Amino acid sequence: MDKKIVSFNNLFDTYKAMGLPVDGIPTAGDFTINNLKTLHPQLPFSSVGYRPGYFSFLFVKNATGQYTTDDSTFKTQPGTIYFTNPGHFKSFVWNTLEDVTLITFTEDFLKENVHRDVFQEFPFLLSETVSPRVLEPEAFAEFELLYQQIDEAFRGTSQYKQKIIGNFFVILLLKIKEYFWSDYNPIYEGNRSSQIVKTFRRNLEAHYRQLVQGKTNKVYRVQEYASLQGLHPNYLSNVIKSKTGKTVSTWIMEKTITEAKSLLQNSSLSIKEIAYLLGFTEATHLSNYFKKNTGTTPALYRKESTKADL
Repeated sequence: MDKKIVSFNNLFDTYKAMGLPVDGIPTAGDFTINNLKTLHPQLPFSSVGYRPGYFSFLFVKNATGQYTTDDSTFKTQPGTIYFTNPGHFKSFVWNTLEDVTLITFTEDFLKENVHRDVFQEFPFLLSETVSPRVLEPEAFAEFELLYQQIDEAFRGTSQYKQKIIGNFFVILLLKIKEYFWSDYNPIYEGNRSSQIVKTFRRNLEAHYRQLVQGKTNKVYRVQEYASLQGLHPNYLSNVIKSKTGKTVSTWIMEKTITEAKSLLQNSSLSIKEIAYLLGFTEATHLSNYFKKNTGTTPALYRKESTKADL
């Protein structure tokens, strides 16, 4: 396996870089669903090491191989369900592959189609390394029905496509919560560095929840997040960068953009009001920041989002 660890923002870029077929994968977007058999014409296949910028669920109905997340390697076998979240080191090997469905999604998708406070209801989405589960055929069939319905909606042309996918996805998350995290213990999730990353991400989520609710207008930077854990800012920065592949500033930027998109799409607040909520002193400052990081302006993003909902 290539020793170089690269980062990818979406599944299309991931598979293209690995020389795999990408015909059935959207070049951009916050949600994908694919049967991996069509994307792996030659087996066995060993991936490069990489850090995804997206969440993923993997439903293995019939395949064998192995899967690595950070420093943990798991055997892949029929009935396995994997979950991973952004930023962690990943690699995989497929020896045989007959029926495997991969769903990828971003925080933007969750905020816009599930719930703005999705991480409160489903805290496992922010977990560190999550061990896979191997389900009995009857239990796996419940998930198979759900992801097949999601796939049908994704391939369809309904004007309510996103809402349909979002509703099915809520059911999927509830089933994941039921089967995987009935005994979830948020205290035990690995070593000290993992605890630091987990706490940082929870603090990030909690702080932005306070921002958008108008409970504070102070935007935290690395110093504040370090203080919340009693750490030196440089130490926090080093842990976050080494464990996730992204700097604290990048995490803050991505969170700011996600919240801005959600408010632009799901609220009637003016751009000036949104700017104030997110800690910008002027609407123009938000506009410049938003365009720098997305390639479009808040006004144009809101206009295009409104058209998509019609």
